[in-house]
Amino acid sequence: MKFKSIFVAAIAALFIVSCTETDDQDVNVWDKYADWREENTTWIEQQEALLDEASNPVYTKVVPEWNRNGYVLMRWFNDRALTENNLVPLYTSTVDVKYYGRLYTDEPFDSSYTSISPADSVSRFQISKTIQGWAIALEQMHVGDSVEVIIPYQLAYGAAAPSDKILPYSALKFNIKLTNIAGEYIRPLN
Repeated sequence: MKFKSIFVAAIAALFIVSCTETDDQDVNVWDKYADWREENTTWIEQQEALLDEASNPVYTKVVPEWNRNGYVLMRWFNDRALTENNLVPLYTSTVDVKYYGRLYTDEPFDSSYTSISPADSVSRFQISKTIQGWAIALEQMHVGDSVEVIIPYQLAYGAAAPSDKILPYSALKFNIKLTNIAGEYIRPLN
């Protein structure tokens, strides 16, 4: 019985120490990348305020119904009237896209243009398995649309660094062309 009490106490102590270490690591990441985070946040605010020659916003701020605290900025390159009757993916859809990803500094970090499967320069994703910023953007697009999407770090990778090219708290900029919705598609009833 005494051994059991010591064992439980040791496990509890390990749990408390591990939680404390994780909290310290999180604070260190927050502090370590404070300047980078602020630069990314400031850049997003600048992009949101950009106006074209006719004093219209360059980007559309898109806030999804399923996350009223999140948003992405989108700019369409194509005439949306030409694609308005095309299919729109659902959160559960698998899509074929061409894309090019950059940091706010325009440093590239990923591209489908090196892919050969399922087709030349095309990558296939299930929307629900992408970062939230992609899901928000793709649900706004019709097959054939080409957009630039700016994703705040909160809807990208947050405090994580998924590669050596993407630092924690990185805002991401993607050029995306939705080329197809792969597999079966059931159009929702309106």
